[in-house]
Amino acid sequence: MPDPLSEVIQLLRPRAVFSKGISGAGRWAVRYAEFGQPGFCAVTQGRCRLAVDGEAPVVIQEGDFVLLPATPAFTMSGFEPAPIQRIDPKTSPASSEETRYGRQDGPPDVRQFGGYFSFGSPDATLLVSLLPRMIHISGIPRLTQLVRLVGQEAAREDVGRDLILERLVEILLIEALRAAPAGEARPGLLRGLADPRIAAALRRMHADVERGWTIPDLASAAGMSRSAFFDRFVRMVGVRPMEYLMSWRMAVAKTLLRNGGMALDEVARQIGYSSASTFSAAFSRHVGLPPGRFMRGAMTQDEATPSLQAWN
Repeated sequence: MPDPLSEVIQLLRPRAVFSKGISGAGRWAVRYAEFGQPGFCAVTQGRCRLAVDGEAPVVIQEGDFVLLPATPAFTMSGFEPAPIQRIDPKTSPASSEETRYGRQDGPPDVRQFGGYFSFGSPDATLLVSLLPRMIHISGIPRLTQLVRLVGQEAAREDVGRDLILERLVEILLIEALRAAPAGEARPGLLRGLADPRIAAALRRMHADVERGWTIPDLASAAGMSRSAFFDRFVRMVGVRPMEYLMSWRMAVAKTLLRNGGMALDEVARQIGYSSASTFSAAFSRHVGLPPGRFMRGAMTQDEATPSLQAWN
């Protein structure tokens, strides 16, 4: 049966990785403006403070991994008071050289490797809303190794680099999300998948998106009454079951349309609509434009690659 988490990450289409080394010593503090693209870092030596807007401040140390699916504004610093250096990653010049904050000589108090990548999916905002705002994981050496592999591949110019990076980042995302403490996550896909009954319904939706699912069908798959299932789904996932199903169907439809080569009635059939006209009406209401216009716009958009900056 399909894994909903893996399917969501595949539809996010991670790409265009930019990464670099960062270190700090003595008194230092840096404030990064909101970026909106996913960011990550792995601490390879020492420790420092990290305060992400909307989250409780944490200490990150050697062996820790942090993933910010939408990278809100955050502050990173040493443990002594220091003037804050402000950086806007959207406008700061990119550099592959390691950046040193605070005291420039002597050994660093902390060293980390981090960066940004982008999501190519037109549904990125919707899909990211189903993921935790911040993921902080300790003691998973495999994640640090994956981040190093990402950095090494990003620095190369060999044939197949972009494809390898895309696969590495997909693996990195899956490893990070499945290692995250789901019980502490806000409502979303991760928390829903941690609940055996809700996970059963989510897997059924993903396994048979063509089916005309109803609340009674999904409640039966979860082994619950309709009212209990509905309340629990909303509490765990953060949206109503039919709202989640509609969003997932439209995300799949957008991918099929963007890939091209498929008749509209076949796209409709593959996501559970009996006719192209019914699908077109639903798609237009959900997306704001008809399928044909979306397909033409998506093909044009895919020709452009976003410019990303590193954690400077």
